[in-house]
Amino acid sequence: PNPTASPATSTSSNILHTRTYDLNITYDKYYQTPRLFLFGYSSTRHPLTSTEIFEDISTDHAHKTVTMETHPHLHMTMASIHPCKHASVMKKLMEGIPDMRVDQYLVLFLKFMGAVMPAIDYDYTMNVGS
Repeated sequence: PNPTASPATSTSSNILHTRTYDLNITYDKYYQTPRLFLFGYSSTRHPLTSTEIFEDISTDHAHKTVTMETHPHLHMTMASIHPCKHASVMKKLMEGIPDMRVDQYLVLFLKFMGAVMPAIDYDYTMNVGS
C-alpha cells in the first residue's frame, strides 16, 4: 500500500488523513508492456469513489490516459493507466541502462507512472542504476 495526502476532513488541522492504493500490474498482451491498475482506500479503509481517485491523478492524464476499467483477473472496476505509449517511453528510458534486470525494469516503470500519479509516494527499495 502506498499512502498519499488527502484533504483533511477533521476539525483538527494537525491530523493528516491519507489515502492508500493497491497497485496491480498486469501484462497487456496487445501492447506488450506492463499495465497498472489502482484501487484506492480512504484513511478509514473505505474504497474511494472514482471522483476521489481522479483527485490523485494529474489533470493532464485524468479521464484520458487514466480511466475506470474492469480488471481482467479480479473482475472489479479500478483506475487503469492505458498502456498505448508505455513501450515507446520505457524503451527510451532504458537506452542508457545496459543489462537491465526485470526487477529494475519494474522500479523504472513505477517511476515513470509517478508522472501520471504525482500525489502517490512510493517506497523505492533500490536504485535503478544498482
